Amino acid sequence: MHSTFQQIVRFLVVGGMATGIQFLLLALFVELGLLSEVVASGTAYFLSAIANYLANYHLTFASKRPHRETLPRFAITAALGLTINTLVFALAFLALPYYLVAQVIATGVTLMCNFLLHKFWIYRP
Repeated sequence: MHSTFQQIVRFLVVGGMATGIQFLLLALFVELGLLSEVVASGTAYFLSAIANYLANYHLTFASKRPHRETLPRFAITAALGLTINTLVFALAFLALPYYLVAQVIATGVTLMCNFLLHKFWIYRP
């Protein structure tokens, strides 16, 4: 149980870092007028997923499995997370026209699903 608690803490720290990257990119894309809010959210999620994968592989789960096994699983999980994030973001942005608030809601919805998929599917021993 102690190991799972430590993994959750590391997962949250790594996720916080990836979320910070996502929010930074989202704000840059929107404020510089490079992308619409929904496209910016999805693009930022995708780009932050790269850092998320590497940090979770090495730090959170200390995986010994080869990348050829974990990366395809992560890609499927990231695609699912991207879908959930973008859908929830679009709905929240329609209801609350503040893109950063919509992103907070979308991030919260995907968090638990992502942890469970990482722990029990991508990096399981």
